[in-house]
Amino acid sequence: MDFATFLVQCLNAVQYGLLLFLVASGLTLIFGIMGVINLAHGSFYMLGAYLAFSLAPYFGQQFLLMLATGVLLSALFGFVLEWVFFSYLYQRDHLQQVLMTYALILVFEEMRSLLVGNDVHGVQAPQWLTGSFALGGLMSYPWYRVFASVACIVVAIALYWVVNRTRLGMMIRAGASNRDMVRGLGIDIKLLYRVVFAGGVALAALAGMIAAPLSSVYPGMGGSVLIICFVVVVIGGIGSITGALIASLLVGFVDTFGKVFFAELSGIGVYLLMAVILVWRPEGLMRRGY
Repeated sequence: MDFATFLVQCLNAVQYGLLLFLVASGLTLIFGIMGVINLAHGSFYMLGAYLAFSLAPYFGQQFLLMLATGVLLSALFGFVLEWVFFSYLYQRDHLQQVLMTYALILVFEEMRSLLVGNDVHGVQAPQWLTGSFALGGLMSYPWYRVFASVACIVVAIALYWVVNRTRLGMMIRAGASNRDMVRGLGIDIKLLYRVVFAGGVALAALAGMIAAPLSSVYPGMGGSVLIICFVVVVIGGIGSITGALIASLLVGFVDTFGKVFFAELSGIGVYLLMAVILVWRPEGLMRRGY
């Protein structure tokens, strides 16, 4: 492998890891603060991809405006969904949460089938992000993948600022460390739950919208993302945003280079990484609230 090919694979690994981070950060906050095992979180990633497919004809080349609209719509959807459904799961045991959120996956899939059908769709990248730039003598790299990485980095920085520098972030970190203490301090825990859940849905949907031009939009696309994001959450530490970022990048590199060097065994690389880290640090790379 020459240097240009190695650099392309590194860029692909970073881009894939950052997209995973958008999905996994919302999942780790929901599980860490609300204590709900949400198997339907991958469906929010699918929601974002189908939002991109549905909104693209109306926004044309206004891609950033389309992303902002999709994020707002998905956040509103998450806020309402927490109010009418997830707010009843907090006092249930984990088995009931798993069964009810799995049922929610089936509901989302049926709604998707009724609204947009079962065909595979594509979303075109905007013209100002088409093309690629030279990387070495023979290799090139698409501008849209650069945009996807930069957008994810901007969101990660904004999320870090919110979690570590704002009053809302202070309540989120406190809730991730000790939910009972937050209740005892008189904080409106119901509103905090809804804001966190809406933010988690918005992050997952944003990842789906950004990923839509990179891959096809197809039924059941949230399933594989959900599995790998649970791996990221476990590796990074439940309730830890920093841990989710580190774990996402680790998974991105292991998965990308595993497919290059060990194609036949690439499917087990990520899970082997999880096993090694859990033997070393059973609580994950970072503790809750960090």
